[in-house]
Amino acid sequence: MVRVIAMRLGCQAIFPLVRIATTSAASPPLAVLSDVLRERRQFTEADVTTYAAVSGDRNPVHIDDVMARELGGFQRGHVVHGMLVASLFPSVIAARFPGAVYVSQTLKFAAPVYVGDEVVSRVQVLHIRTMAAANSSTTSRYVVKFATKCFTDKEEEDSLTIYGEAMAVLPTLEFGSESASN
Repeated sequence: MVRVIAMRLGCQAIFPLVRIATTSAASPPLAVLSDVLRERRQFTEADVTTYAAVSGDRNPVHIDDVMARELGGFQRGHVVHGMLVASLFPSVIAARFPGAVYVSQTLKFAAPVYVGDEVVSRVQVLHIRTMAAANSSTTSRYVVKFATKCFTDKEEEDSLTIYGEAMAVLPTLEFGSESASN
């Protein structure tokens, strides 16, 4: 069974079409399909320094204002690591679906994020496939494809910083302890 649903936020279509394909007779709960999951975060100097130390990515465009301006062309100085910003996506998914296993992520970096920028990450379901668990014919898991986007300051296309798609295996389609925000 395939259903097509138009997703809207205000008057503007954000993720125009969502295809939900299920392999079982039971349909997934509609609440999970229509909610846009969000997380807001402001990255600090300490976040960037810690990420550079943990990841080993000490590219000067991330840690030195002069180098970022002169070599990278970043007018406002050093920028937050793109992968640190993208880490908001699995954070959003795991917070809403405890036990989720992140399988893949595609990313396109559209604009820099500077230390102190408020970033809004937005995750929305594109496709759900039901898969029977290997150990039981009655317990199912769900392979879910999500549209992923990050914005600075406001959720408008001109402030888009990162976009892509993520895939995760979810043990349930029920929201965990954190509720989704629309």
